[in-house]
Amino acid sequence: MAVTISEPLQVQPESFPSPPAVAITPCDPWPRPYYLDGDLRRVRPYHYTYNTYCKERWRGRELLEIFSSEFRDRPVEYYKDAIEAGKVVVNGRQAAVYQPVKNGDVISHTLHRHEPPVTAKPIGIVHEDNDMIVINKPAGVPVHPAGRYNYNSIVEIMRADRGYNWNPRPCNRLDRLTSGIMFVAKHPQAADRLTLQIRGREVKKEYIARVKGEFPEGEIICEQPILQISPKLGLNRVRAKGKEARTVFRRLAHYPPRGIQEEKNGTNAGIPNRVDGIDPEKEKGRSWKSKEGYSIVRCLPLTGRTHQLRVHLQFLGHPISNDPIYCNQRVFGQDLACGDDKSDDDEDVMARLSRMGKDQVAEAVAYHDEMVEDYNKRKAEKLSGETCEICGTQLYTDPGSHELGIYLHARRYACIGGSWEYETPLPDWALPPAGMSGPVETTPETDPIKTAMERLDIRDSTDSKFSESLGSG
Repeated sequence: MAVTISEPLQVQPESFPSPPAVAITPCDPWPRPYYLDGDLRRVRPYHYTYNTYCKERWRGRELLEIFSSEFRDRPVEYYKDAIEAGKVVVNGRQAAVYQPVKNGDVISHTLHRHEPPVTAKPIGIVHEDNDMIVINKPAGVPVHPAGRYNYNSIVEIMRADRGYNWNPRPCNRLDRLTSGIMFVAKHPQAADRLTLQIRGREVKKEYIARVKGEFPEGEIICEQPILQISPKLGLNRVRAKGKEARTVFRRLAHYPPRGIQEEKNGTNAGIPNRVDGIDPEKEKGRSWKSKEGYSIVRCLPLTGRTHQLRVHLQFLGHPISNDPIYCNQRVFGQDLACGDDKSDDDEDVMARLSRMGKDQVAEAVAYHDEMVEDYNKRKAEKLSGETCEICGTQLYTDPGSHELGIYLHARRYACIGGSWEYETPLPDWALPPAGMSGPVETTPETDPIKTAMERLDIRDSTDSKFSESLGSG
C-alpha cells in the first residue's frame, strides 16, 4: 500500500476585535477606586447602578419629571437620553420618558460616575469598643452616599478600611459641610440601643460655630419655625408655617478685624480705613464687611430641623462666616435675610441659588476674614466646560479649600443620665488668631445648657426636652 504524505494543516490564529480604548469598570468596583492627590481624596470614574424604590412623593409623577426635579447633578437632557437609551429602567424593563411611577416600582439607573473630591483628612476615632465607634467626622464628607457622592462618603470610606462585608450603621446625622462627633454602630443591637436613647430624648448635643460680626453677649434663644423651601437645593428659611425649632446660643469669644485691633493698640496709625488688606474703594456699599470681625458661638439645638443652626444664625444677623448658602449675598442680598420671616422672594432665591456651582462660584461674603486671595476665590468648584469622553457628562473643576467645609462643628454629645459623654477639642478655626488672646476651650460659665434649663423652664425631671432627632447642623 502506498503511503501518501500530506502537507501539515495550516491553522490560522483566531481573530479577535481590538479592545476598546477605555475598559468598562465593574458596576460596584472593589477595592474602591480611591487615590490621594495632595489634600484631596479622589475616586476614579466608574460605572454604577442605582436601585431606588418609588418614594411616596413620586407616586403618580412622570419618570422624567422626577429625575429633573429631584436630582441636580445632571441636566434634564441627560435624563431624557438615559431613559430613551435604557440606562434608566423601571422594574428591569425599558421605560418611557412620560411613564408615571407607581408604588412598589423599582427605578434603576446605570451611569458612569464622576465623584467630587473630598478632603484627604482621615476620619478621627474619638472612642471605639465592641459595639460603637465614635468618630470625629471631617468637614466636607457626606455621611451616606447621596447626589454626586457615593464612595466619597463616611460609610464607604470606613467600609473600605474595614472590609467589604463590614456594614457601618451611622446613628446620627451631620450635614456634609459640618464636622464633629458621630456615632457609628458595629451591629444592629448597638444601633437600636442608641436609637432608643435618641427617640427617648435622652441625648444632648452642642455645636461650635464661627459667625460673622459681634454676636451679642449673654444667652440668646431663637424659637423661629423653619420651613423646607427646596429639598433639591437644600434651602430652608424661617417661616411662620414651618416646623417648630428652638436653639440656645452663647458667645464664647469675639475677635474684631485685625486693623481695628491694631488701631486700639496704636500699631496701625495713619491707615484708618484699611482692614486686613481690604481696598476701601472695592468695599463701598458694603462697609460692614470690614468692621465686624467674627465671633465664636456655642450652640445648643433643642430641636433637630435640617440646617437649624445655619438658618437661625442667619435670621439673627450673624450667619456662619463661610456658609455658601446662608452667608451668600448673591443669593440673599446685602442684608442676608436678617430678621426675614415674611418675604415672598423664595422663587428668586432658588433661581439664584441654582446658579451657584454652575455658571457662578458659590462664595460666602466673609472671605476677608480668611485673607483668601482672588486666586483662591477663583479656584472653586463650577462647571469647567469640559465633558467626559466616555459618557458626555459635564465635568466640574476641583473645589477650593474654602469649599470643603463650613465653620460648624459638633463638639459634644452626652447622655442626659450621665452614662456617657464624648467631645472633641475646639477646631483650629475656633482658636484665637495669631497675636490675639481668647479661650482655647469651653468652660461651664459659657455653657448654653444651663441657660436653657433656667430660661426655658427645663428641669432635671424634664431633661428629655434637650434632644430631638439628631441632625440640626
